[in-house]
Amino acid sequence: MPFFVAVPTRARYTRREKVGSVLVIVAPGQGAQTPGFLAPWLEVDGVADRLHWWSAVAGLDLVHYGTEADADAIKDTSVAQPLLVAAGLAAAAALFPEPADLRRVGVFAGHSVGETTTAALAGVLSAESAMAFIRQRGLAMAEAAAQVETGMAAILGGDPDEVAEKLAKYGLIAANNNGGGQLVAAGPLEQLEAFRADAPAKARVVALKVAGAFHTEYMAPGVERLRRIAAGIPVADPAVPYLSNADGSALDSGAEILSRLVSQVSNPVRWDLCMEMLEAMGATAVIELPPAGTLTGLLKRNLKGVATLALKTPDDLDKARELIAEHAAPEG
Repeated sequence: MPFFVAVPTRARYTRREKVGSVLVIVAPGQGAQTPGFLAPWLEVDGVADRLHWWSAVAGLDLVHYGTEADADAIKDTSVAQPLLVAAGLAAAAALFPEPADLRRVGVFAGHSVGETTTAALAGVLSAESAMAFIRQRGLAMAEAAAQVETGMAAILGGDPDEVAEKLAKYGLIAANNNGGGQLVAAGPLEQLEAFRADAPAKARVVALKVAGAFHTEYMAPGVERLRRIAAGIPVADPAVPYLSNADGSALDSGAEILSRLVSQVSNPVRWDLCMEMLEAMGATAVIELPPAGTLTGLLKRNLKGVATLALKTPDDLDKARELIAEHAAPEG
């Protein structure tokens, strides 16, 4: 296992002495799902059985939504979130057949919904607790989103000061900072459209396929509901470092991780800070769980020299195993 010297700052691993390689597992957030993306995974031993069981836990037919449902059906927040977590956990189980294998990972980091996926992989939550929690998270956020017509849009490029001025002008919130000049604005749909029509110079604005202004004050009602649920969820401290979207810090308390999973619903995602931490921790390889591609794209642009793999289908498993063999901590 790589060794890091901890220091008492926001980044526990800001100053480090690295020995060997550091494997990172990341899990994407909402919007990464596409119709039928789970279909090829059903051919992998054990995946269908797990999905049927987690469907019972979540009260949602994950196999149907992951293989047959159309884009509109899986855009529904209460569906998309359990589907994403189930996909990540199922693929990770195929990649790491024994639970102890996950301890060879150097660090886990998830984006928004993906934080729940990585919390389960890090040993903070059981798979069943993760599925029950994320189903309730999706329902709570869907209910909050239904109160006001809101949405989100990615902002690619542009002068940071001008972007900030335009966001303020239209009363929008920077809900995600994804690094490399990519922000996600959130707020009422009318204001998003006005912003898009008056986009900052040299900036591209792309509407996202989400149902509300996630990670903003508009989700506050969902936070209160989740706090009541979380009070009874059993947790354990993570077996390996776990990064938080709140500030990119590496957490070692299961109770704090669960608390942040709740509060993060109405607070901005700082993926830029997570990437800074991964660099500080000496990441050498990153595998993104399905539906993969979004985070590896960001990491390629921001962490030069780090090997990345988007685990999109079972055809990518052998390549992923090669990265694990080269970059994971030794067995035992």
